[in-house]
Amino acid sequence: MKRPASPQMQLIDSHCHLDDDRFDALRVEVIAEAAQIGVTRMIVPATTANRWEKIKQLCDTEEGLYPAYGLHPMFVEQHQASHLRELDEWLGREAAVAVGECGLDFYASRVDEKWQKCVFLEQVALADNHRLPVIVHVRKAMDEVISLLRRQGRHGGVIHSFAGSEQQARQLYDLGFKLGIAATVGFERARKLRAVVACMPLDALLLESDAPDQPGSAHRGQLNRPAYIVEHLQTIAELRQMDVAELAAALTRNTEALFDL
Repeated sequence: MKRPASPQMQLIDSHCHLDDDRFDALRVEVIAEAAQIGVTRMIVPATTANRWEKIKQLCDTEEGLYPAYGLHPMFVEQHQASHLRELDEWLGREAAVAVGECGLDFYASRVDEKWQKCVFLEQVALADNHRLPVIVHVRKAMDEVISLLRRQGRHGGVIHSFAGSEQQARQLYDLGFKLGIAATVGFERARKLRAVVACMPLDALLLESDAPDQPGSAHRGQLNRPAYIVEHLQTIAELRQMDVAELAAALTRNTEALFDL
């Protein structure tokens, strides 16, 4: 594990599935561990409609946790048209900092492409109606996502675990989107991502864990934890040749501004 953040640093994990059932026996420990090294706030995005209530209860109970509600493209076979109507109603009565996790995922196939795009665009429209940013998941669909967002006229959100090119990053930045940087940035072979992180405007970047997934090379085979974002922080600081504390403060400001914390 790389040098931890200073206790004076206050970090935000902009994408953490703390509601995941794999955390049920560990959640108190995981939250306390994160707080000890300065990760005191976390955004908790949803994946399916049946997770919304658990996320609501978790965020109502634990200080520093903020909910986002949406329908994840990897679970597209579970989503129904009625869930979009329910999401609209849910957002109308429950506090949320974003709509998501939503987006497109064509990693396995494009069998459900039409339905995926429909569910995604409906959620983008709901985010506009409720004046919320969107948390966007993208795999093997970056150009399609950029095209849909541009056509929709959507400005404001984050591309979760960004893995695109510099050109795509700048197109998204021009649309008002930030780039969520996860453990992938720590891999030497991720040259494209590391170049993007080094050259993009600082206000384009957010720090995220995607816990319990994407644990990074130092924790391979383990459950990822929000505390591990201090490792990404150190890597980004090295790539940008910045002071770690200065970088931490800037990334925290970026997250606060996007999610209105």
